[in-house]
Amino acid sequence: MSDPGTTPLQATQSEVLGAIQADTLFSASLWVNIALAGLSILLFVYMGRDIESPRARLIWVATLLVPLVSLSSYVGLASGLTVGFLAMPPGHPLAGELVLTPWGRYLTWTLSTPMILLALGLLADTDLATLFTAITMDIAMCVTGLAAALITSSYALRWAFFGISSAFFLAVLYVLLVEWPDDAAAAGTSDIFGTLKLLTVVLWLGYPLFWALGTSGIAVLSTALTSWGYSALDIVAKYVFAYLLLSWVADNEGAVANAGVRLGGTEGTAAVDD
Repeated sequence: MSDPGTTPLQATQSEVLGAIQADTLFSASLWVNIALAGLSILLFVYMGRDIESPRARLIWVATLLVPLVSLSSYVGLASGLTVGFLAMPPGHPLAGELVLTPWGRYLTWTLSTPMILLALGLLADTDLATLFTAITMDIAMCVTGLAAALITSSYALRWAFFGISSAFFLAVLYVLLVEWPDDAAAAGTSDIFGTLKLLTVVLWLGYPLFWALGTSGIAVLSTALTSWGYSALDIVAKYVFAYLLLSWVADNEGAVANAGVRLGGTEGTAAVDD
């Protein structure tokens, strides 16, 4: 790649695919997630085979969508479809260099993290307004994060969008740490919610850290190491999270169904009356 003005859409997929295959460490970080996402889908379908109540099934579907989206996304990354070369802007530690940029990760997060929040919100039996707030703030966080990764005109603007994305992230953290714990306590799901909340918050804090340390930020970490960091976070924040949640829902379906009043209309009342 000799043209410093090359953008992700101008580099051919064959060129990008060749670069991915030439970097064994980077490529491995993608294929590990493809394999684990596929296995997770099969496992989660099996785990949800006996779930019957509408609310519990909604949690199951939302959770199942997480590895489904991840599988599609990681195949896109491994094929070079959602990876491109970006010339780093002036002031960046790699200024003027073409850097392999897996921007498709942001598409994954934009579609998968709202499903995680939907499942958590349903588990906590939160109200619709708070759930809507968490999901929309999360989507805005991912989209502005994508903008931060794609900007090549100004290093300062990269960090500006990173700051905006972080502000949206703080709103999501507020909901997770302040609003939903009380809802979960009232719904009788505080134990499992507390575990999943802690898992989610700690791991999600790792994503902006790897952004800042990776080639999008100060370039302390290489593209391959940054990719492994993201992949490791995805494995625990998505597949392990989903397994813990679905295991609990499968064993406590009655509790989930009875909690479904604030978002589920009269379902919880009907279950109690029965």
